[in-house]
Amino acid sequence: MTKDFTQLPKVTTHTLQEMKDAGVKISMLTAYDYSMARIVDAAGMDVILVGDSASNVMAGHETTLPITLDQMIYHASSVVRAIKRSLIVADLPFGSYQGNSKTALDSAIRIMKESGAHAVKLEGGVEVIESIQRILTAGVPVMGHLGLTPQSIYKFGTYAVRATEDMEAQKLIEDAKLLEKTGCFAIVLEKIPAGLAKKVAENLAIPIIGIGAGNEVDGQVLVLHDMLGINKDFNPRFIRRYLNLYEDMKGAVERYIGDVKSVDFPNENEQY
Repeated sequence: MTKDFTQLPKVTTHTLQEMKDAGVKISMLTAYDYSMARIVDAAGMDVILVGDSASNVMAGHETTLPITLDQMIYHASSVVRAIKRSLIVADLPFGSYQGNSKTALDSAIRIMKESGAHAVKLEGGVEVIESIQRILTAGVPVMGHLGLTPQSIYKFGTYAVRATEDMEAQKLIEDAKLLEKTGCFAIVLEKIPAGLAKKVAENLAIPIIGIGAGNEVDGQVLVLHDMLGINKDFNPRFIRRYLNLYEDMKGAVERYIGDVKSVDFPNENEQY
């Protein structure tokens, strides 16, 4: 009999492993503030990612690079205060872990202590393995991230699909195996061929979460603002818009403006 994971009072890294082993898909969305995280958690989300995509959708930057560790701690702590069930994973931002494992450890400890997040996520394979190892020695769970790695956008020069060539695909597989061996509890695969993502998911014991990586991985993640249609300017094929909140919210604001100017709001029942 399959365990009913929807009734769990709290999702942990162990829960995600149980879900993969049972063949139950893992749901994951981003959130960056208390109000939105409260809704996402109440809906029954397994994992909430406090992503460095906050740099784009919350602050309006072109890339994820400008967001700081202090800003990530602010967003993560806001989300943590809202949740009861979801596992909270916080991105380590650009510059907080690359090239110096001591800096990586300090960054991970700060974000865990000051925000209350349950795990961290960072981008890269063999290049950041020393940082991952050092973070894990402190007992901090680490989620990996391979494929399209937005923090390396200036290295790649494009947001195009990654690992379409044999050499890069082989490196991705090797990196995924290395992340698992090192102790990562899960890996996000972003914008890679579905067949390659399937191969990784089948060959690794830990959960593989996809974004633009097909449906034969262990779970899916999307940016909340993309999924709700708040961000209408970003339209890759892997996004499914479940609402069109940009138009709905804009329309509501327009109606409010009209009601204020016509003195329809507030009416007699809306005043003291």
